[in-house]
Parts: sequence; structure tokens; C-alpha cells
Amino acid sequence: MSTASVRGRAVRVSAPGGALKMETREFPAPKPGDVRLRVQACGICHSDSVTKEGLFPGIPYPISPGHEVIGLIEALGDGVTSWKLGQRVGVGWYGGHCGVCDQCRRGHFVLCVKAMIPGVTFDGGYADYLNVPAQALASVPDSLASADAAPLLCAGITTFNGLRHSGATAGDLVAILGVGGLGHLGVQFANKMGFRTVAIARGQDKVSFVKELGAHHYIDTTTQDVAKELTNLGGAKVILATLTSADAMSAAIGGLGYDGKFVILGVPGDPIKLSAIQLVLHRQSISGWPSGVAADSEDTLKFSEMSGVHAMIERYPLEKAAEAYDRMMSGEARFRVVVETGA
Repeated sequence: MSTASVRGRAVRVSAPGGALKMETREFPAPKPGDVRLRVQACGICHSDSVTKEGLFPGIPYPISPGHEVIGLIEALGDGVTSWKLGQRVGVGWYGGHCGVCDQCRRGHFVLCVKAMIPGVTFDGGYADYLNVPAQALASVPDSLASADAAPLLCAGITTFNGLRHSGATAGDLVAILGVGGLGHLGVQFANKMGFRTVAIARGQDKVSFVKELGAHHYIDTTTQDVAKELTNLGGAKVILATLTSADAMSAAIGGLGYDGKFVILGVPGDPIKLSAIQLVLHRQSISGWPSGVAADSEDTLKFSEMSGVHAMIERYPLEKAAEAYDRMMSGEARFRVVVETGA
């Protein structure tokens, strides 16, 4: 174990709605069961707005956001024996669990009522260093560059896990609603998993792009009735909703087939409208999917390496994290934003 603290840069927000500002601070030695990472890259996720804007209660300000982190293990806390100094690892939304709540006792660690989340319940990856529980670590394949791997730890794991637990099997019609930060990965995963993949987005300018990602069909929401088009294709076994528009979700639900499942990843601010009679008569369901644990992150990274799924990213240095965050929030990034420390 290293008992020494280190000094480094951190981009932090001091209060809800405050500005992201760079500072130099002390990073303590890791506590028992924790490790200290030398951060290499951190993806910027729309969920970072939870911290930036104070959308969750109990956030311990000042705090660095960031939960798509790739780095090297720089120090080991007491009791950490399964990881080595210098090993490259990743940390996603899941930052550890309490082990004693009812959900943990049942093995649902990502649903822990006292969930530990980098950048939300403790300092995240907009920094040179990050202290994190060893239970949250995922090993990173050597062939994946750190900046490319970072978005797979949230956008990647969420779409990958949502699809593989959806009940769809090879050959089923699977629709990806929205082709943005999550959706462009969802289209790739759906194709590589053997699904008949439909991409749903706005505008005819995306046709060639989604076909390159692996979509077999494209539905343009500006000119086509999504539910009708999906029904004409036989009805979707799964619709994976990656955007945050309640209207877009409401318009798509009618395209589910028999035993179809509508899986929500993006969180809209308004209610979703649906036909209860259709759900009942067609035995359909609506569910949500919340990321995954460290082992799921490893599965996501390994599958991505094997199949060639990759995130399209824009890169910024750590000192421009505020600019990078604004770029992500603008909705104009293609398609994920990553800050790098230069380590």
C-alpha cells in the first residue's frame, strides 16, 4: 500500500448549477479495499448533468464529475490482492455496493440502495487521479485505446446489457430508437448480436451512416410513421429507446410485435403515452435497464474488442473539460466526448 498522498489537477463543481473549474488538490492514499488510479481518459456523459446541476440529493460538493474512466492503478489500499500496480482498468456508473441492503443480499448490486457512483457520490474522473473501490474495477483489453474504451463503460455497457437481457434472440427484429451517443453503439451491438436491426432517427441524411453502423432498415421519424413501419416489418421483438423524448417513445411503442418489449435507457422528463389494450392483447411489456456492474463492463469491452464495435468520439484535454461538457450537452457531438489527462 502507498501511504502517500499526491497532488494533481481536478475539474470540480462547487455547488448545484456552478461552473466546472480546474484546481490543484491533494488525492489521499487509498483506503482499505480501494485503489488510486492515474486517470488517462474520462468520457463525458449526459448523466454528468446530475452532478453539475444537482439533480440527485446528497451530492457531496465540491466534486469532480465523471463515470467513464480508464486509468492505471497507481496505489493499492490494504486488502486489495486481485489487482496489480500499473494495471489498466476502467470504472463506470457502478462504483461499488454496500453488500448489506436487500438488493445486495439478492445479488442485484447495481440496484444497491446505497449505490456508490463515481462523480455523484464521490469524486469522479475529471481529474488526474481517482480513488475508487476495487470491487468496481474492470480490466481493459490491450487492443482498446483508453479514449476509445472510456465511453463503453456507460453508453456501451448500458446498450450492450439492455440488448442482451432483452429476451431477443438471433434473427429477431430489434429497433434502436435514436442514433446518438447511446444509439450509435446500440445499432452496432444489435447487428453484431445477430438481430435484424432497425435504426430510427430524424432525417434522410442518416441513411448511409446507419447502414455503415450495421442497420438493415432505417425509419425517418420526420417523414414516416414509426409504429406503422415497424408493424410492416413484422413488429419489433425489442425497441431499445436510447433518446430522452417522451413523444418519440410514445410514437414508437405501437411498433412492438407479439411478446415485444420496449426497453427504456434514456430518461424523458415527460410521461410516455401508450395503449394499455395493445400491451394486454399482444402480451407486450415496458422495462428500464440501469447500466451494470464491473463484470458487465468487462463483458462489454471484450465483446466490443472481438466484434469491432467502437464509439465515435471527440477528444479534449482535461483543462478544457468545461468546454467538452458544453459540447456534449449541446447535442451536436459526434457522438461521445472524452477528456484526456495526457498520462
